[in-house]
Amino acid sequence: MKLLTKFSLLFILAAGAGLGVAAYVSYNFLQANAREEVIRQARLMMETSRASRNYTTLQIKPLLEPVQAKDKVFLPQTVPAFAATESFAYLRKTYPDYSYKEATLNPTNLRDRAVDWEADIVNSFRNNTAQKELSGNRDAATGPSLYLAMPIVADKPCLECHWTPKEAPPAMIKRYGTANGFGWKEGEIIGAQIVSVPMSVPIAMANHTFQTILLYMAGTFVITLLVLNLAMAFSVARPVARLSNMADEISKGNLEISELPASGKDEISTLAASFNRMRLSLVKALKMLEEQ
Repeated sequence: MKLLTKFSLLFILAAGAGLGVAAYVSYNFLQANAREEVIRQARLMMETSRASRNYTTLQIKPLLEPVQAKDKVFLPQTVPAFAATESFAYLRKTYPDYSYKEATLNPTNLRDRAVDWEADIVNSFRNNTAQKELSGNRDAATGPSLYLAMPIVADKPCLECHWTPKEAPPAMIKRYGTANGFGWKEGEIIGAQIVSVPMSVPIAMANHTFQTILLYMAGTFVITLLVLNLAMAFSVARPVARLSNMADEISKGNLEISELPASGKDEISTLAASFNRMRLSLVKALKMLEEQ
């Protein structure tokens, strides 16, 4: 096997291993970056929903409470959870793959009842009260989705409606009945705000970016291999071939071959100069033998 072929194979093995490691690191980095981007979106949506809750509590509820007292009706628009859920429903008309739910173990409004995977999140918060945020992946009907959840803690104002049916507003009892949404305790984690964001678009973008990077890396690898092969051919393989040819001719007794160029200071030039001196020494030695 020729020297240039051996060098090419070694370079392909070394560079291929490096390319594989770089591809692995790049893929994981892009996937992690895509996940972080989705989490940022989820946090923004979560904070928007929390802002909607606060707006309802501080501004909408005080305006509607006199209306409720006068007409003896219960307006769900005064409930922060209802307001946040309804506001997000308008967003879903444009982004149907996004979802928000105030998943509750024992809700008054049954649309807020936690399903199995949501109940697991709520129970996780109940079992670890120091945990303030939880995120993870799940397979939704529209594809892979990332969820971000924060606990819902029952505070004192919540107990006005959720302590016992007897103490709850009669208008609320009339609307929702007495079967659900009671027995809450102050400071108890009764549910979780859960935002779900689709992963398909960020993952597709990450995969496209990875493919582009891989293509550029492969192109760079091929160009580098060609350049190094040319450099090796002119600076190493060709001079070594000339040295090999000179040694072969001398071994056959042909001392009339021309000297090799040895103008540089690298190892190949030094070796060529040594061969030139060796050839010259052999020529002189043979002449001395002939003269004797």
